[in-house]
Amino acid sequence: MPLEMPPASPPSLRQVLTDFGGTYAVNGLVAFIFAASGPVAIILAVGTRGGLSESDLASWIFGAFFLNGLVSIAVCWWYRQPMVFFWTIPGAVLVGPALGHLSFQQVIGAYLATGALMLVLGLSGWVKRCMDAVPMPIVMGMVAGVFLRFGLDLVYSIRDAFWIAAPMTFAFFALAALPRVGRRLPPLIGAMIVGGAMVALLGRFDMHGTALVSFAHPNFYRPVFSWQAMVELVVPLAVTVLVVQNGQGIAVLRATGHEPPINAITTVCGLGSLVTACVGTVSTCLTGPVNAIITASGERKRHYTAGILVGVLALGFGLLSPLFTHLLLATPRPFIGALAGLAMLRVLQTSFVVSFSGKFTLGALVTFLVTVADVPIFNVGAAFWGLVFGFAASWLLERGDFKS
Repeated sequence: MPLEMPPASPPSLRQVLTDFGGTYAVNGLVAFIFAASGPVAIILAVGTRGGLSESDLASWIFGAFFLNGLVSIAVCWWYRQPMVFFWTIPGAVLVGPALGHLSFQQVIGAYLATGALMLVLGLSGWVKRCMDAVPMPIVMGMVAGVFLRFGLDLVYSIRDAFWIAAPMTFAFFALAALPRVGRRLPPLIGAMIVGGAMVALLGRFDMHGTALVSFAHPNFYRPVFSWQAMVELVVPLAVTVLVVQNGQGIAVLRATGHEPPINAITTVCGLGSLVTACVGTVSTCLTGPVNAIITASGERKRHYTAGILVGVLALGFGLLSPLFTHLLLATPRPFIGALAGLAMLRVLQTSFVVSFSGKFTLGALVTFLVTVADVPIFNVGAAFWGLVFGFAASWLLERGDFKS
């Protein structure tokens, strides 16, 4: 099946500027701030727990923003649709436990293999068939299992740094409970502002050795291909990108009247993953929340300009990734834990709802339990085995769900 082509020629620069406006500027700015707050905190939480250095984390963030920003600008312009690409958050979370027994170079080898797999699936047109083969409740059971630790980290952050994490949590829920205010100041951004103010007020902000401006010097890694990393990471990473992240992003765009090109999106994710892996960044995906924000208002045919703006802002953030990485790492660990936990609350809620509200509930439960237990088998991580055992349980005991 050939790649989908845009229905019209790409717009000129003058046309882009004509289509752009205040609504799209605000939506793009809010969407970018969302991507640069909680999701970045998740990268830092995963990376520091996995023993990565500050240089590794800055390189990861450079690829996540600068390289994916270039991809987003190109695709939004070419298709005249709001298709912003960043990195798979569930995939980043999967990497955390793997770094406990795999080297970063082995993980990067798995990134490259995942990118190659997605590239083949996109060019072949097999994407929809592969997405339909894996029951969503079982996949989301795995996602719930790997995300649970972030919800627990939120609780631990309140315990360990009450005067930082508790005000953040209060601000988040207060803004979420006031939709009018929350639309102007998203709850996650409000929590970050309150947390930053409390960190400064308590004198817990360590800026020692931070340069005023520090530009990116990405690391280029030599990958190591090991069967252990391939088995443990490639299939779960591909599933989180194609089913969880891209599925969410495509649903968001379709809900607002767009027609996202599924094969082209998968191919872009494969190519983007191959490039970003070289600097240590987890697989590229079509983002759901960011695309939801930039399509929340305005004319449908002009939404693409907000996506281009997000890409431009991402370029700047990526170029200054060492500075932003150091700024965030200069805050107390509970600040990062609370911010990441708040960012994951809705995702964790959705994971449980999808897993246990319909079909394949037993398989989803088995997947969840195996993933949470985090017991590797043959040195292969629990997330992979969660999918295997959950699918097997449903195949044996929930045949009716497959038939229907």
